[in-house]
Amino acid sequence: MEDKYRNLIEITEASDVIFHGRVFDTIIKEVRLSDGRLAKREIVKHNGGACILPVDDELNCYMVRQFRSPFECIMLEAPAGKLEIGEDPKVCAIRELHEETGFEAADVVDLGCMVASPGYDSEVIGLYMATGLKQLGQKLDDGEFLNVEKIPLKELLLMVETGEIRDAKTQLCILKAARRLGI
Repeated sequence: MEDKYRNLIEITEASDVIFHGRVFDTIIKEVRLSDGRLAKREIVKHNGGACILPVDDELNCYMVRQFRSPFECIMLEAPAGKLEIGEDPKVCAIRELHEETGFEAADVVDLGCMVASPGYDSEVIGLYMATGLKQLGQKLDDGEFLNVEKIPLKELLLMVETGEIRDAKTQLCILKAARRLGI
């Protein structure tokens, strides 16, 4: 780390898991600030996830619509899922593509990754675009309910602009895929 950023470093003095769940853990950290004072940090520890935008030869995308409990509404998203411990994000993205949409892809393009909310959440989401799609049939997880919708990429770009698509990972996947495809 460069010396000019030394004043930004926090040193962890203590860390306690206060909740251990299936999807994430909650941790309280005590950190020492660069001026010597102690402060508390509340952290959501998450394995990470992967998001994949399936794009066919006519530039239509296959999106999923599902109920999202934190917002008590149905949201439109690119297929996505959480990583298993130690799992490669690309492997997760390919699995979720098949499970949620029923597609297999001839090509999976890495679009980078995003940090969901770095102030309190450790989740990093790998972003991908799938092309050369072949339909194999959905394999939804037990208790997973969603609808697959075919929507032109240009229409999805407008939906991002108008705020109709609110999910950040989906917005970023759409914008990066469109740029990659020259739209």
